[in-house]
Amino acid sequence: MNTRAVLCLALAFLFHGGNAATITFTNKCPFTVWPGTLNGASSPQLSTTGFELASGGSRSVNVPSPWSGRFWARTGCSSDSGKFACATADCASGQVSCNGAGAIPPATLIELTVAANGGQDFYDVSNVDGFNLPMSIAPQGGTGDCKVSSCPANINTVCPDPLKVVGSDGTVIACKSACLAFNEPQYCCTGDFDTPEKCSPTQYSQILKAQCPDAYSYAYDDKTSTFTCFSNPNYAITFCP
Repeated sequence: MNTRAVLCLALAFLFHGGNAATITFTNKCPFTVWPGTLNGASSPQLSTTGFELASGGSRSVNVPSPWSGRFWARTGCSSDSGKFACATADCASGQVSCNGAGAIPPATLIELTVAANGGQDFYDVSNVDGFNLPMSIAPQGGTGDCKVSSCPANINTVCPDPLKVVGSDGTVIACKSACLAFNEPQYCCTGDFDTPEKCSPTQYSQILKAQCPDAYSYAYDDKTSTFTCFSNPNYAITFCP
């Protein structure tokens, strides 16, 4: 094989990845959820961008390496209005597939960056965009710390009044972030508060952190909320762990 051919193969391996991760979604909630997937700007769209997952059900999706994106679960979905819509974390596509649209806050998110060639993966559970459902992500295999990142608590039960999202039956179905509720720089870490030194935890983010210590509670909650794993592990994502 000539030098040019070897170089082309090496570049293809680098940009398209020689390995892939399998993400297995499991729904332990006592109700159906509709997971959504969104790829980052430089990553390809996955084979599914949204699907239905009954209580007790599982489904696996392959993710290429390198890849980055996020996952979430929609709740209270139906087509009663003539188009598909959800009570929480809707992506407003009008379909079960999100087709490149993200979750409308408030929504619990799992963020994942899969490295190329056995490098360092990064993953987290985030409540920066609010909370709608307990979630966890657990590496399967890999090397390094490879710890479970989880928000197992139902934050809706302790959500402060200004942050509550109430469903048609009067129950709290989601909890807004303070940024979404008040749109002020000190809560959004914007403007004069756009650095870790200037944007500190607030009374609202501290409530989220107390319930889910491993999850992001505000934008600069990196020290206790970012997890890593090497050597291309697979991942298990669980709703209501």
